Amino acid sequence: MHFYRFTTTLLTACLMPLTTLAASWGYIGETGPARWGEISSEYATCQTGINQSPIDIQTATTNKLSLPALNIQYVDGPTRFRSINHTLQGTMSPYTSNSINVDEKIYYLKQLDFHAPSEHTLNGKNYPLELQLVHKNQHGDIAIVAVMFDVDEPNQAIQNLWESFPTMKDNSMPIFSPVNINHLLPDDKSYWRYSGSLTTPPCTEGVTWTVLKTPVTLSADQLDKFHYIVGSANNRPLQPLNERKIEESNSGDTEILY
Repeated sequence: MHFYRFTTTLLTACLMPLTTLAASWGYIGETGPARWGEISSEYATCQTGINQSPIDIQTATTNKLSLPALNIQYVDGPTRFRSINHTLQGTMSPYTSNSINVDEKIYYLKQLDFHAPSEHTLNGKNYPLELQLVHKNQHGDIAIVAVMFDVDEPNQAIQNLWESFPTMKDNSMPIFSPVNINHLLPDDKSYWRYSGSLTTPPCTEGVTWTVLKTPVTLSADQLDKFHYIVGSANNRPLQPLNERKIEESNSGDTEILY
């Protein structure tokens, strides 16, 4: 009995540093983005990857192509609102039908993440807030739609989310007011597209990014409430474009199915 307890305690002590180390990433200091690749072998791509996100979109160098209209179907709203991994996250029901069609592949919406200031920049310009709608297909491939926010008029969909605001970090709340995700998107859905990565550990590459050109708005109070929980900044620094090309749609036409 004593040997069992000793062995269990020793095993736990040996495992705890690895578990803690793998989880302890952040945005400042010794656990900041410059050190992510050193924190855990699972995060090595954060340092060694060559197709990382976010990037600066230089409009003068994008490839203007006849990309298809953005085909999205957002019917269901998120069910829970969480403070997790240094962001606020809206999570979807596992049975959601919300989806986006990219290159004739269907990706289902899994979560909504917010970053302030924006992670992607436009000709070097940050926006106050960036929404990232994270989708996966049946093979586990990831497609993310990014929406920029400017500070101006309040956003009702944001307000409905914020009504279920977690009261502290690492907390979760059911969403009380219905959230129409389409109201978090601009009317003009012209976009840029490129191949990148997750912007948080493990920085997995092969992510298809769709960055909408037109920002939407939220109020200064709504932005301040975000920072109250998340802190001053949760954006990863810009990553080199390297040999990648940024494709640009010519039209804001969008196929939306309600």
